[in-house]
Amino acid sequence: MMGSRISGWGTCLPEGVLDNETLAAQVGVTPEWIVERTGISERRIASDEETVSSLAAKASVEALQVAGLEPTDVDTVILATFTADYAIPAAAPLVASSIGARGAAAYDLNAGCAGFLYALAQADALVAAGTARRVLVAGSDVMSRCVDYTDARTCILFGDGAGAVVLEACEGPSRLGPFRLGSDGSDPELLWVRPDTGMIAMQGREVYRRAVEAMTTSVREVLAGSGLTVDDIDLLVAHQANARILTAVGTRLGIDNDKVVTNIARVGNTSAASIPLALAEAASDGRIADGDVVMLAAFGAGFTWGAGVLRWGAPVTDPTVEEKRGAVHA
Repeated sequence: MMGSRISGWGTCLPEGVLDNETLAAQVGVTPEWIVERTGISERRIASDEETVSSLAAKASVEALQVAGLEPTDVDTVILATFTADYAIPAAAPLVASSIGARGAAAYDLNAGCAGFLYALAQADALVAAGTARRVLVAGSDVMSRCVDYTDARTCILFGDGAGAVVLEACEGPSRLGPFRLGSDGSDPELLWVRPDTGMIAMQGREVYRRAVEAMTTSVREVLAGSGLTVDDIDLLVAHQANARILTAVGTRLGIDNDKVVTNIARVGNTSAASIPLALAEAASDGRIADGDVVMLAAFGAGFTWGAGVLRWGAPVTDPTVEEKRGAVHA
């Protein structure tokens, strides 16, 4: 039986910083007002030279380095984004060529802020089907190019960035899944890029209500389908939409605050990049150990949503893991 595991992770954040003081003065609010409603203190803003594909490429190179792989080892690149460089071509082939993985299958996936979770589930399915062995999964969005910086209801939320992981085939059960994915496209105008302006518009209260409900329900369904309980969750890595949403989801599920990864204060809502950015930060900070059960959850425009289980590290049957743990073999 062939499964998959995450073997590498990487991030890329633009150098440009837009802090609350600057933004508050621009839209006629106070920095404290922004923090109270979002939990955000600053967000990163891409330069004119930075694009979805360039940010994703840098995050991908870092992920491959962590995994100890060469770009030529990658056979598939999936890029979650809705702000791609062009309408066509997709950004994923640009990333593949940029990092030296020319010839790899490459395509974009648009599920809004839930895009990375959807892409991860798809990558796991490709490995399980034998279609791929090493999949680079990235989330990258340049939100600043579709944000109206005169609208205090939306511009305070969003930032730019990219994150990536490497999924590799492994013997035995997959270290990912089960996943629960869902959608409801009956009210697109609740959160959309307006066709007449090209700018994001949303009805915040309704988005908040639906996001909390959808992510909470999805996590519970995944737990029921996997035989796990809330107590088995070592870390919750949810889409960094709003600090209040993260708190509400954790509270409803009964997960301690110290188990909920929150980095939105420093990067804002980075759409499809938010989960890989938060996951990579937790991994680099040592908050995740081999064998930990990480619950992923997301909600985005569409509406799209979902949750999935990630068991960190290689399967225990992998001899390299036993050696790293200091096991003695007779």
